[in-house]
Order: sequence, then C-alpha cells, then structure tokens
Amino acid sequence: MVTIAALWLPILLSAVFVFIASSIIHMATPMHASDWQKLDDEDKLLDALRSQQAGPGMYMFPRSESMSDMCSPEMMKKFEQGPVGFLTVKPAGPPSMGASLTAWFLHTILIGAITAYVAGIGLAPGADYMTVFRLTGAVAILGYGFADVPSSIWKGQPWGVTFKFFIDGAIYGLVTAGTFGWLWPAAS
Repeated sequence: MVTIAALWLPILLSAVFVFIASSIIHMATPMHASDWQKLDDEDKLLDALRSQQAGPGMYMFPRSESMSDMCSPEMMKKFEQGPVGFLTVKPAGPPSMGASLTAWFLHTILIGAITAYVAGIGLAPGADYMTVFRLTGAVAILGYGFADVPSSIWKGQPWGVTFKFFIDGAIYGLVTAGTFGWLWPAAS
C-alpha cells in the first residue's frame, strides 16, 4: 500500500500537466469552437430575461409545479409547442476567468488525489510503470472523461459535445497516468 502523502508529487504535477493540456486544447485548437451556438436574435432573448428579472440560477422551461401537473394536458401542449430547455444564468458582469481557472485547477488536484487513493490501495511501492499507468489511467479517465455524460442524458447536451469532452478527459487521464507511472515510489 502507498499512502496519499507519498504521492503528493504526482498528484500536484499531474494537475499542472492536465491544466496545461486543457489550456492547449481549449485555446490552441478549434475542437470546442462549435460547442455553443448563438441565437439569431440574442438581444430579444436578453431583454426578455431582464424583464423577468432572472437572477443567477438554473431554470427549466416549460416547468410544471408538481409531478402530477407534469402530465396535464396544458403541460403536454407546452412541451409539444416548444421550445423545451434548460437555462443557466450566471451573475451579471464579465466572466471571471481567474475564479474558473482556479476552480478547474482544484478539480484536477481532486481527481489526482482520488486517483492516488485508488492506486495507493491497489499497488505496492515499486510497481512497474505499465501497471501504474493502466490503473491510474482508468481511474483518471473515469473522473475526467465521463463527467459530461449526465448532461447529454438529462439536459439535452448534444452527444457530439459530450464525445469531445470525453476525448479531452481521455487525454487528461493519459497525462495523469504517465505522471503517476513516472513518479511512482520505488520499493524500499
């Protein structure tokens, strides 16, 4: 067994390497350029949302007040007429990239720590590179690669977008695996 404390360096370095890889994927490649679409008359929608005083939060439309109301003829008509969707409203003001990037980096550390926890239970000091790579890669790919699947299942995110995020996650998982394999503690 290997403790998480003994794996602090691969946890931290894998987070740094994943952060760099994600920056390259999102800033230097066109892979995610088509993930979001713009409405033709965005200003009308923004005016309508302002008139509703829609504050930060998650909204569903149409939305019934109860499960029994969900199947009412009135709600069925609203669903059939459309649009049907989900809306996330963030606080007004420019996006805070610093806060988002900090949260993303903390997320990569958390996935590295969970990966270290699982690998520490399953592998001994001195485990060979490929064994460490396979186990840590599987755990990290689960953490990074499958995170968006529920958004396609429940929120209507296009499966193509989810697939691109899975590719990102597979890359991040392989980067994590390589880092853990490289820095795995030697046998005493």
